[in-house]
Amino acid sequence: MNAILKTTSFFSTTEYLADMAVEALLAEVNLTPKPALVDQRGSGAHDDLTLELMEKSARSLLPMFKAMAEAAEYHGQVCQSLREDIGQLGRQGEQRMLQVTKGINTHRGAIWSVGLVVTATALRVRNQQPFLIDNICATASQIAQIEDRFIPQQSLSHGQKIRQKFGINGAKQQAQQGFPMITQFGITQLRLSREQGIKESEARLNALLAMMAQLTDTCVIHRAGLEGLNLMQTGAKHILELGGCSTVQGRNRLEQLEQELLAIRASAGGAADLLATLLFLDEVEQYNWA
Repeated sequence: MNAILKTTSFFSTTEYLADMAVEALLAEVNLTPKPALVDQRGSGAHDDLTLELMEKSARSLLPMFKAMAEAAEYHGQVCQSLREDIGQLGRQGEQRMLQVTKGINTHRGAIWSVGLVVTATALRVRNQQPFLIDNICATASQIAQIEDRFIPQQSLSHGQKIRQKFGINGAKQQAQQGFPMITQFGITQLRLSREQGIKESEARLNALLAMMAQLTDTCVIHRAGLEGLNLMQTGAKHILELGGCSTVQGRNRLEQLEQELLAIRASAGGAADLLATLLFLDEVEQYNWA
């Protein structure tokens, strides 16, 4: 993350958190090789996304993340007003994102998930409460369970349509449940890989695969149906069973999974959003707040 911020005293907590959030988004998109997702090699299964566009989009969200953290500091507790303030900030951030990307949805899911954990972290730091990953996710869950009375009427997103059609949980429910994909699978695999001495990029890829293996990713279902979801989950599980992407067999299986996903134009965008959220949480947990 940004070393300058860690060595200067005039940056506020809200600026630290906003910077960490953007850096997490940049780290996620630059992580390579991610199966059928945008990375340093190219656009994956996407026709309308590039690495440069994703990076511009991520940086455009810095003021939004800072404002969300400021809202948490102002309210000081989980409450209706905080939920509705960050909801409005999220909608404003999304409009800014769409201006930068000329209408392309690059980070809508991340605005929700990363925005929630930024808010939850700011709240816990303000109140001098523990900010381990489980603690932050629990607070984020409390915020997400409050309904925003001011959400405008609009057409359903792809994820909402998939949820209605198949009766599965989406990003909203994942947050309301305290991000179990992160707390039960992603961070567990990340820590295990680190303990095994695997290099950081491969540890992060393994964490992504651990979440892909379990997540009912609405992005994949939208593009490739339940068959595509099964292909993604089965492939990710197989890679981990082979020792993860740091082994020769695991890396070969990863390349095979990518070709399978590319063939059906399936992209695990939901898992990618959760990886960015995990990377933010991991940095916060390790950060020296003294």
